[in-house]
Amino acid sequence: MGIPSRQTDRIAEGLCNKVSAPYLPLAVKKPKCKAVEAPAPPRTCSGQEASTASVPTVSPERTAQHMNSRILDMLERIECRRHVKILYACESGSRAWGFDSQDSDYDVRYIYAHPVNRYLSLDPVRDVIEGPVDDELDFSGWDLRKALRLMRKSNPPLLEWLQSPIVYRQAPRPVAKLRELMPKCYSPIACHYHYLHMAQGNYREYLRADLVPLKKYLYVLRPVLACLWIEKGFGVVPIRFSILAERLVTDATLKSCIQHLLERKKASDELGLAPRIPAISDFIDAQIARLSEKAELPPARVAGPAVDRLFQQILIELYGTNIEPVPEGDVD
Repeated sequence: MGIPSRQTDRIAEGLCNKVSAPYLPLAVKKPKCKAVEAPAPPRTCSGQEASTASVPTVSPERTAQHMNSRILDMLERIECRRHVKILYACESGSRAWGFDSQDSDYDVRYIYAHPVNRYLSLDPVRDVIEGPVDDELDFSGWDLRKALRLMRKSNPPLLEWLQSPIVYRQAPRPVAKLRELMPKCYSPIACHYHYLHMAQGNYREYLRADLVPLKKYLYVLRPVLACLWIEKGFGVVPIRFSILAERLVTDATLKSCIQHLLERKKASDELGLAPRIPAISDFIDAQIARLSEKAELPPARVAGPAVDRLFQQILIELYGTNIEPVPEGDVD
């Protein structure tokens, strides 16, 4: 759904000013934008400085402070227009994984809750809020009940969201309880299948030609390393690529090539087509072939009652125990 018209904005803001909700956030004061210096030029494998011609500068409009302010403002607008409470909002994608470039988009993911009366409706409540999306920002949210149902299935994207190093909003107690539930719902089989399928798909589409898009190496390496993490029984897969690489990559040549690739990715807007990197390609080829065979993994854990209790506890935390009828004409 796109951003409403100015007229709709005024109506929505008027309604929001009349609503008394203890969890609505305070207004965010927009800071002045500051220009940032361009990153130091990346180095080649030989140690020489690479050309700075392809290193983009960051405009003041895309500084971290400015973008953070835009994101917080939009989260407030979503709460007001949709009559929900956002209990958690974070960054996902390349910025959360740790291999974003200067012009990477901001992928904001959040978990929200409707008022209690909406969950008592005879008709199912809509469980996704999509958009707004533009050239810089991509918002998408899941209803609390949907998120908990996916938690019960050990949904890897949700497990990653709750580990994101970039958190825009959170209700401390409910989010702490969600994180406590992660290891109880963690299913090695479900997560292994998810990451293996992701690695196989990106590998087939991007990395089988003589010339490959270099940045796609990272989008195959990360799920491959996630599968190795699961195989070794290390628990819930961490979201940061650096944690996976540091613990699982032991070959010095492979580690050096991955580090050099990361430096190039972070310093450049885009990495174009280039010949395959033998050390990385050989590692990926061997691991995908091996991982594609049936793996022996421990069974999933069952945490159904705990998830139900948490759903009720979070609604009480956000709205209290009073239940009011749905206002006439109030629809999703």
